Parts: sequence; structure tokens; C-alpha cells
Amino acid sequence: MTESTKMVTRPGAHLVREWNGRTYQVEVLPKGFQMDGREWPSLSAIAKHITGTTWSGPRFFGLTDRSGSPS
Repeated sequence: MTESTKMVTRPGAHLVREWNGRTYQVEVLPKGFQMDGREWPSLSAIAKHITGTTWSGPRFFGLTDRSGSPS
């Protein structure tokens, strides 16, 4: 994760993503993430759960662009 991505994902931050007509909200925890009352180890695990396929979590949530650079 880049330094700017780390800044956006400080504990307490909320990430929001709409996918297939549903809005997903993720809270950044000190060691992981929380969505729908469940804790997750990574944004990539959440993105895979939402989409059913492998994604870069930071990219899925708009924290980086296709090259991996901060958006």
C-alpha cells in the first residue's frame, strides 16, 4: 500500500463503494476492516466477497488507479 493510501485508510475512516445497485460501507479498523458487522483482513478480501472475483481492494474502493498509483 502506498503512503497516500495508508493516509486514507486510517482507523475510523469509512470507504463507500456502489456495486450492482447496492452501496457497501467499510470501516477501517486498527488491524483490518469491518463491513456488515464482520471483520475482514484486507480490502481485497472484501472486494472478492462483493464481486465474486479477485480484485485489488485499494483499486476496487478507488484508492489507487490501474497502475497502482494513488487516485
